[in-house]
Amino acid sequence: MRPIYPSLLLLFVAVNFTQGALTETRAERPNILLIIADDLGFSDIGSYGGEIETPNLDRLAQQGTRFTQFYNNAVCVTTRASVYSGAYPQQGQGFEGMLRPNMVTLGEAMQGAGYETSLIGKWHLGSTAPQRPIDRGFEDYYGVLSGACNFFDPSIPDPLFYGNNGANRPFAHNDTLVTEFPDDFYTTDAFSAHAVERIQHAQRSGTPFFINLCYTAPHFPLQAPAEDIARYRGKYHEGYRALRERRYARQIELGIVNPAVTPLEDADDKTSDFRYDYAVPRWEDLDDATRAREERRMEVYAAMVDRMDQGIGRVLTALEESGQMDNTLVIFISDNGGCASLPTVDKMAEYDAFNRDVPIGEKDGYEFVGPSWGWAQNTPFRRYKGWNYEGGFCTPMIVRWPGRVAPGELTHEVGHVVDFMPTFLELAGISYAEAAGSREVLPLVGRSLLPVFEGGPVRPRGEMLCWALMGNRAVRDGDWKMVWGASDQRWELYDLVADRSESTDLASTQPARVRRMATAWNLWAIQTEVQDL
Repeated sequence: MRPIYPSLLLLFVAVNFTQGALTETRAERPNILLIIADDLGFSDIGSYGGEIETPNLDRLAQQGTRFTQFYNNAVCVTTRASVYSGAYPQQGQGFEGMLRPNMVTLGEAMQGAGYETSLIGKWHLGSTAPQRPIDRGFEDYYGVLSGACNFFDPSIPDPLFYGNNGANRPFAHNDTLVTEFPDDFYTTDAFSAHAVERIQHAQRSGTPFFINLCYTAPHFPLQAPAEDIARYRGKYHEGYRALRERRYARQIELGIVNPAVTPLEDADDKTSDFRYDYAVPRWEDLDDATRAREERRMEVYAAMVDRMDQGIGRVLTALEESGQMDNTLVIFISDNGGCASLPTVDKMAEYDAFNRDVPIGEKDGYEFVGPSWGWAQNTPFRRYKGWNYEGGFCTPMIVRWPGRVAPGELTHEVGHVVDFMPTFLELAGISYAEAAGSREVLPLVGRSLLPVFEGGPVRPRGEMLCWALMGNRAVRDGDWKMVWGASDQRWELYDLVADRSESTDLASTQPARVRRMATAWNLWAIQTEVQDL
């Protein structure tokens, strides 16, 4: 068993709040550590039902509160745009234009409030000025400016089948490109180590910090150290459905899932991804060689999650050793649901040829975990990354803050990544207007989660939550949710209180509700310049 970070003393401090601004003095404001995993499924970590060894995240869950209804935006870029702006993704200018001049970023706001600001790992919102992290309020940046890279050597270019024209992904420290990496380099470890350095730097400076640690794990390509892969050898020999069933049973034990409300649905009978003619196969129908290779995919994926958890343990140990643990709010999320990506059909032969004779997990390969495991990773929900069913954008979320967040609790309050900006502004003691200064900026659409962190109900949300991505749509109004799947091209209506699995479409029985919610989505789509991305 791997060691976990040392046990932590929970200090309960009675601090009164008003409904508006914090009354804490500047010196008492908390540090904030926001950790974002990449393509992690809802059920992948132990405290959400998974079998992967994640003792450090599980300890965070024991000492903090877990959300069961926290939403991202279903894919890397759109989620990050909302995290950093507190607004919905403004889609009219594509990915590179999502952070616009009329947006205040989290980095800018927290820096203006007197925080040291660091972003470590994946950025994916622009690799040249004025769209880099150091241009948008982060005084220190270290990581990959694009969406993914080779874990062992980021200087290795993407294979042609991935569609990046064989280019490499820019990796930088502040405004300097990093092009050479040591033989023992692994991005997950490097990101963890840099986060430790920034914690130590903040300790020396005596300044509160906002550190955003953005792992690329477990995003493709599937690559992990051999010693981590070895721990998972043989653990996935029963296949996709067996894994999903085991995780579901564990979720019931943990209270994550109420089986009366969220039955475990099998894979859709229809095509499982509108981009590929694909459905989850029966494990027993696969030949021995295919089963062996599929097992290896999930073994490597699990090793990547495991390695990330090890790094998080080192970061948390640094917090404790620096004396900053008890005044640090730690949040962990994923940027979207488990990933089902594959190369396009016309690139599959090239993909197979590139990876032939290369063991999955090694530096020279570039493999995906695939739709079947991606579906299992999002137990108990439907679909995966890119879709607006619950499996596409419901993320694990763990919040730990001694004395302010109750340990070992679950909350079923609804949250969204747009809520981070108002939450962090309130904690920093700065208003959105103060953060914006003289700029005319987009209004915040989120609401502070601080009341939920402290065990109370969230403040009312003025408008419905909306999503759009690659032809998929969704809108949530209280406990009601509508989904428009790109493959079916029609609105489906679900009562999430009675049917979190989204198994019974009520659209035909409630036409007035469908019209009202569809009208709200259409108005939102105009405001955010929705286009297929």
